[in-house]
Amino acid sequence: MANTLTVPGTLGIDFGTSNSAASYRAPGQAARLLPLEGTATGMPTALFFNTEEHSTHFGRDAMQQYLAGEEGRLMRSLKSLLGSSLLLEKTAVHDKLISYQDVIAIFLKRMADQSRAALDGRLPERVVLGRPVHFVDAYPERDRQAQDALAAAAKTAGLGEVSFQLEPIAAALDYEQRLTAEQLVLVVDIGGGTSDFTVVRLGPQQARHADRTQDILATTGVHIGGTDFDHRLNVSQVMPLLGYKHIGPQGREVPSSVFFDLSTWHLIQWLYSAKAMSAARNLKSDYCDLQLHQRLMKVLEWREGHRLADAVEQAKIAASQKHAAAGIALGWLEDGLPAEISPDVLQEQLQALLQQVVECAQSCVQQAGVTAPDAIYLTGGSSALRTLRDALRIAFPDVPQVEGDLFGGVATGLAYA
Repeated sequence: MANTLTVPGTLGIDFGTSNSAASYRAPGQAARLLPLEGTATGMPTALFFNTEEHSTHFGRDAMQQYLAGEEGRLMRSLKSLLGSSLLLEKTAVHDKLISYQDVIAIFLKRMADQSRAALDGRLPERVVLGRPVHFVDAYPERDRQAQDALAAAAKTAGLGEVSFQLEPIAAALDYEQRLTAEQLVLVVDIGGGTSDFTVVRLGPQQARHADRTQDILATTGVHIGGTDFDHRLNVSQVMPLLGYKHIGPQGREVPSSVFFDLSTWHLIQWLYSAKAMSAARNLKSDYCDLQLHQRLMKVLEWREGHRLADAVEQAKIAASQKHAAAGIALGWLEDGLPAEISPDVLQEQLQALLQQVVECAQSCVQQAGVTAPDAIYLTGGSSALRTLRDALRIAFPDVPQVEGDLFGGVATGLAYA
């Protein structure tokens, strides 16, 4: 007898470092993105645990709760913990100690519940999750552990036994739906935590084949993404205002670890522990300019680390989109703080990271044994960065760049996997 709790077809889930999305494909039909937050099909990968109301909030709602100053904890970039020893560390959530893997399961359950609601109360028979080419660079065992942990979280979330597909291949399957002739495509998927590449043969004829193994010529990936760009810009443009590189009375720089953690999305929450706060207060004797230390302590005591990181991210996006300098909104910290991100800053600060990303793309093409692809297909929110596209244009001159659905392309392709 058919299972009345499921609906025929495939659910594709793109659990991203910064943003997540889900899609559904009924047999023989086109895939469609599902609403996850109101009518929005994309949802920031963020949770806010409101301590006063004992409530849990997701996506934009989570960010709004946090930025409005509600009492509680914001968690972002949880995907970055997969493959890390921190994943099974316990943290207090609504008066209970749970692991960060359990927090991921809470977020996935929200995605499952929203998907079920969009499909008349039933989940599809088959669920496919995306995964990067490498969760962890150069450590195969940790990479396997990361996928196993994500599968376990999905099961806890009520998604059952899931299968996995590489995110750049999913993006390729999405792009293929619009092609009328064969193309050799370099898929460039730049997310919040990873940059993944695939050289694949796509077209209407290829789409008819159930086994696409022969069409995938090469895949590569590197653990660099949008959150790494944000980290680098935060360290260079904001952290000096809190004491980074400041020379203290003993002629030594203020210890830098607090600044690096405060600039890293998934490490910020650890700075609010009693031990970390005490260590930050004790840095006072390392400062000549005590105003810098006061700013640092204000960010920590007010638990505004994520707000600061968000201000850097928004300025990065604005500087890239407008190709002009964009101020970093720090008025809540102190009036008139001179912080901005310009196109020159993007170029200077991100050059080394972007070089590694582009080299990974070039390696993918070399491994595929081709001179150049017919097209470069761009997906993932961080692929919108103008500086990145310029670097790819230099590396692959005369190869057209095609922009896909930056936040929904992978999820849509997973439903075709």
